[in-house]
Amino acid sequence: MFQSRTHNCGELRLSNAGETVTLCGWFENIRKVSKNLGFLVLRDFYGKTQFVIETEEMMNVINDVNCESTLQITGVVRERSSKNSNMATGEVEVVPTDIKVLGKCIYNELPFEVNRSKEADENARLKYRYLDLRNPEVKDKIILRSKVVADLRRSMTDEGFMEITTPILTCSSPEGARDYLVPSRLHAGKFYALPQAPQQFKQILMASGIDKYFQIAPCFRDEDARADRSPGEFYQLDMEMSFASQEDVFEVLERVLPPVFAKYGVYKTASSAPFRRIKYLDALEKYGSDKPDLRIDLTAEDVTDELAGCGFEPFAEGNVIKAIVVSGFNGSRKVIDKIMVDAEVVSGNKGYWFKVGDDGSFAGGISKFLGEAHDAITTKLKLKAGDLVALSAGNKGAAQKTAGALIKIIGPQAEGHMKKDCYEFCWIVDFPMYEIGEESGELEFCHNPFSMPQGGVEALKNDDPLSIMAYQYDLVCNGVELSSGAVRNHDPEIMVEAFKLVGLGEEDVKKKFPAMYNAFCYGAPPHAGIAPGVDRMVMLIAGEDSIREVIPFPMNKNAQDLMMGSPSTVEQKQLDDVHIALKAEDIEA
Repeated sequence: MFQSRTHNCGELRLSNAGETVTLCGWFENIRKVSKNLGFLVLRDFYGKTQFVIETEEMMNVINDVNCESTLQITGVVRERSSKNSNMATGEVEVVPTDIKVLGKCIYNELPFEVNRSKEADENARLKYRYLDLRNPEVKDKIILRSKVVADLRRSMTDEGFMEITTPILTCSSPEGARDYLVPSRLHAGKFYALPQAPQQFKQILMASGIDKYFQIAPCFRDEDARADRSPGEFYQLDMEMSFASQEDVFEVLERVLPPVFAKYGVYKTASSAPFRRIKYLDALEKYGSDKPDLRIDLTAEDVTDELAGCGFEPFAEGNVIKAIVVSGFNGSRKVIDKIMVDAEVVSGNKGYWFKVGDDGSFAGGISKFLGEAHDAITTKLKLKAGDLVALSAGNKGAAQKTAGALIKIIGPQAEGHMKKDCYEFCWIVDFPMYEIGEESGELEFCHNPFSMPQGGVEALKNDDPLSIMAYQYDLVCNGVELSSGAVRNHDPEIMVEAFKLVGLGEEDVKKKFPAMYNAFCYGAPPHAGIAPGVDRMVMLIAGEDSIREVIPFPMNKNAQDLMMGSPSTVEQKQLDDVHIALKAEDIEA
């Protein structure tokens, strides 16, 4: 036991009555009844204990002490006359005989009340994160994270994987996001990069003869924040297997993840193996998203043939029209209109609707345009009285995206259309190898440039690039993408052909990926891997909507660490050491 205390603040029970004990912790609050009677609560990592001050002498000691100071209190344990079932120690109290201040809080007022810190402004919480973490509700999420990571490590070791740490300082490589660059002091004008992922290193490990690798890997990407994405750094359960297929990877995660979710999750049931496999293009058609939430039973159906040319302008010839049927929807017109607005905010495209009356007629929304299409659409969608039909239209991508937004917004609001107390996993498979970039208009890799194309080198040489599928897969849980993975391209010839299609020749491949390319030239095994995001997993397990709630020291939405004050300026000498000169406009900014 730590020398300053005999027990922690969550430990005392009735069996300790009569004992003299010493506890240490933070002074949470005191309720003063008179000048010689008060009820003080002490909090530490493990819990809370109530102390009853019964002398003016003890009250005088505490009168000059601010809340959140750290105290050491010695006293005698006794049974409480008024027990508190909400506290683990609620059957006892301690009468102090000595109070010492170990660490003084010098401020009379705090930035926020610790036990209600989640109600405070987020920037205030992040600036005073050390106070925020004292809130048991916040602290418990960090404890949960530690337990989840420990179980993941244990499970991966039990599966025969070896934990290996890979370098943090490495070289820049095109992996889809902006790198964080680190200037070199010894090599003027050259830079290290923080790894976006250990992708190349883990593939080189497979070429080195390591059979099964994993690590809880830190990854660094200079990208914007989202509710499920923290800017700057994040952690993933990175793994790779030699002589492995896609199914081998699936089987490992289907054994490792469900028990962790079921054990620690706010929901106690999780999908059992095998998880559903959904082809990427099918997911877009049916769910309007490559991240479907399978707790929702709503799906989209193509009704272009039935509604094109009905006279409603957005349904004009050439546009794709998708429909989602919601049975038994009792929401008012105001509620439905709000759903359409929310879907437009999410997708950037408008949604439309109509309802089916008791007599089978259409009413509300765009129903006046659907007279001639009534019978065809009723038959196609098997409509019945009380159904709400939500619709989207536009080019194929826009119609799918809006349908996906409608499904995810309506699902939680429509009674009986969503299971809310479980974790539903699925695999999204058969991603296209290539796509036309929205910004560049050029052929680009769709998913991961290191993936094995289905059909191998023959497909790369002979097929339309946009028709080539890859052995790539995503793991999705409750509408959140947890991970991307792939069977890797381990053949230098296939690698060169794959990059040739996006305008990079053999010399470019050798220059950009010299270590991996050369390693593969010495005989690499077929291998496959994946890397589920630890932060996202813990967010889902904890039932939180924001990933920042499960990260000990997160940045804010602007990629700033308000507690440490980063990013920050540095001294000129530091810039000189790494051969960096700032532009005048950057200095002024």
